[in-house]
Amino acid sequence: MKNKKIRYALISVSDKSNLESLLYVLDKYKINIISSGGTFKKIKKLGYKCLEVSKFTKFKEMLDGRVKTLHPKVHAGILSDRSKKRHQNEMKKQDFKNIDFIIVNFYPFEKTILQSKKQKKIIENIDIGGPTMVRAAAKNFKDVTIITHSKDYGQLLKELKKNNGKTSLEFRENMASKAFGLTAYYDSIISNWFNKKLKIKFPDTKTIYGKKIEELRYGENPHQQGSIYGTANENGLKKIKGKPLSYNNYNDIFSGLEILSSLKKTGTVIIKHANPCGVSTNNSPIKSFENSLNCDPISAFGGIVACNFKIKKNIAKKMSSVFFEVILAKGIDKDALKIFSARKNLILIDISRFKNETNDRIKYFGNSFLSQDRDYKVLDAKKIKFVTKLKPTKKELKNAEFAFNISKFVKSNSIVITNNFSTIGIGAGQPSRIDSCKIATQKAKKFQQKKLKSSVAASDAFFPFPDGIRTLIKAGVKVIIQPGGSIRDNEAIKLANKEKVKMIFTGYRHFNH
Repeated sequence: MKNKKIRYALISVSDKSNLESLLYVLDKYKINIISSGGTFKKIKKLGYKCLEVSKFTKFKEMLDGRVKTLHPKVHAGILSDRSKKRHQNEMKKQDFKNIDFIIVNFYPFEKTILQSKKQKKIIENIDIGGPTMVRAAAKNFKDVTIITHSKDYGQLLKELKKNNGKTSLEFRENMASKAFGLTAYYDSIISNWFNKKLKIKFPDTKTIYGKKIEELRYGENPHQQGSIYGTANENGLKKIKGKPLSYNNYNDIFSGLEILSSLKKTGTVIIKHANPCGVSTNNSPIKSFENSLNCDPISAFGGIVACNFKIKKNIAKKMSSVFFEVILAKGIDKDALKIFSARKNLILIDISRFKNETNDRIKYFGNSFLSQDRDYKVLDAKKIKFVTKLKPTKKELKNAEFAFNISKFVKSNSIVITNNFSTIGIGAGQPSRIDSCKIATQKAKKFQQKKLKSSVAASDAFFPFPDGIRTLIKAGVKVIIQPGGSIRDNEAIKLANKEKVKMIFTGYRHFNH
């Protein structure tokens, strides 16, 4: 018989929302309820009959509540195979009841680690009894119904009504799948908390967890499906207006936010296909936007803008004159919102609460994935070398640091040309460095010709040949920052000295594939 009548239900929940509507239906179908602790008190307070776990097991809970549901009478009731006579004979012999229904959610470990640093409190919020019951019930889905989230109560109530107090095998199996997903998620959070606490970057077994935030319109292309998952209850992105976000929107958003987080001053980043096409820092927010747009206004069309400041009326007017898919900012005032309201499909997102709390970068390849920590380094005073006869001024060094920082976020091979803390030419994602140099200089000549004179160029890796350096110098670059380390470094230095160009070796490479 696929549909199973529920006689005994064990309820133990930390989330007690919507409990009353559930109890009403369980009572209607004469389902006996077993519970403990705060859930037992809540059920009694709501006026429903309930048998306390300690009375059901005839064993008083102990160790400050650590042991209460961990009892043979509970787990035999959950795990017994109703179709096996031997199992049922053993149950009768022990005078054990079959438990047909489990409603359990866990101690709020995830919430606790976000709100507290007290180890004792964190450890006490590692649930043992709950996950044990959930795993047992999910394993025995043939006979037992498991519910692990209040959002599934509605579906459960429909199921009970449809089947007159019973549940179908299809429903039980679906809930079992969710249950094992939850226990895996819960254990992953605990495992990752220990790894972080113990500073273990690469454990022998690595678990990646996430909760589905939403299904996307489609993936990278319309024939692909896509969803976004988060490692917390929310990702800190508050959508103010606009159409649903796509896979590519999110990809660009996170690329923009990563660059934005690296800027030390008021700044704007414009992203297209996960590459920056303009970045600028300036004490004036509107100038930072204008400078970032002027780097490559053609590529900016249809891109996303990320700002680390609040957008006001004057900036909104400028932004509205260009077609952008998404605008990110630390708040948008009322006058600016009125201006943006004319753009029906424009997506506005408040990033005031966004935090990037993970240090991992992960790439998937079929049955394997690569894991590394994030590239936070820019310059190190102990490694930096001024290798040419002419040395950079303090201001030139700061400009060079800005350019080198942006090169980290451009797909390799990357060349970034800047002037006064604004990009004026970016060459991205080319198999040869000389091609990236050509693209960066061509872009700068097209849109920022005057600013090429006395500009700064950054390369994410060393120049294997001096031809790329020659291209940059010919365009007007006067300071070049690069990691160094090529067997032809001397040729590069010789060329820079001849052309009276300043060159800095950082000792750090910044590939971004």
